[in-house]
Amino acid sequence: MDRGTVGSAQSGRLLVELREEGASAVVTPAGELDHHTADLLREPIEECLDRGFARLVVDCSRLEFCDSTGLNVLLGARLKAEAAGGGVHLAGMLPVVSRVFEITGAEAVFTLHDTLEEALSGPGSDGSEAGKPEPDPGD
Repeated sequence: MDRGTVGSAQSGRLLVELREEGASAVVTPAGELDHHTADLLREPIEECLDRGFARLVVDCSRLEFCDSTGLNVLLGARLKAEAAGGGVHLAGMLPVVSRVFEITGAEAVFTLHDTLEEALSGPGSDGSEAGKPEPDPGD
């Protein structure tokens, strides 16, 4: 499996790490996801989608806060990933973040996993659902 780092973005309150894991792009936000930090998550997610990853796994285990702006970033990513034949899988949510998804009903539209390992071994993790693009034969 390729576990190389794709990139990262950082602010004082949010750090976002990216890596490839098989057919999935793994996005790990750490800190507070709100109006002031949402673009730090939106931009790397859009980069993953632009690179052809339709299966995104968001490791929420280090996400300490998420407001409605952060939730909208994830909802937008879900729509784009599903349009490409994939989806967004959320893993390891802390109770404070999980509560936002429960209150808004957003938990019903995402695939939720207790752990990152569970999300990475789920359906589509082997590329059967749209995931990492096929290599260009000209490469």
